[in-house]
Amino acid sequence: PGDKSRDELTLTLISPRVCPAALWLAAAVEVHTAKEVVAVNGTNQRLKCTFSSSSPVSQQLSVSWNFQPEDLSVFYYLKEPYQPPSGRFKDRVTWDGNIERHDVSIMVWNLKPSDNGTFTCQVTNWPDVYGTIGEVRLRVVQKVSFSEIHFLAVAIGSASGLMIIVVTAVIICRQHRRKARDRRTEVAEAADSDLKSAF
Repeated sequence: PGDKSRDELTLTLISPRVCPAALWLAAAVEVHTAKEVVAVNGTNQRLKCTFSSSSPVSQQLSVSWNFQPEDLSVFYYLKEPYQPPSGRFKDRVTWDGNIERHDVSIMVWNLKPSDNGTFTCQVTNWPDVYGTIGEVRLRVVQKVSFSEIHFLAVAIGSASGLMIIVVTAVIICRQHRRKARDRRTEVAEAADSDLKSAF
């Protein structure tokens, strides 16, 4: 009786009717995106989105890009790319992904300040119909800010320039010293020669 109770308990714990969420997580699509992207007004920006799935890429794979908080449809993919027929993103979004490489990225053209917001990327790959929704926070700025990378580049450039100046100064000083030494040697030799001639 004791063994039978343990067997029944084991079967109950692994029953799909008891823990369907665990099975869904095991067969879920995981979506990966950059958390934040900064782009300059009037330029083009690639919004990268990749996914991983426990199932091979199927013919029923679909990709939905939306814009929050208005919940506007930005782009849709099902066997082939579908651009939005109307709205602010009409003729401004193109497919830039590769399904075989699990890349479902898009390109947004001619960015505007009104494009500030969160873009969501959702992928379903039957039978993996559950999963995370990727989010990309896009910030459209008027000009590029002076980042730490630029500061580092300026610092390195300044240090290199200062080093060149120091090396050049040292070389010039050595040349002047050598010329002065040679001049003193010539004067000493001339004086010695005159002294010998006098005797």
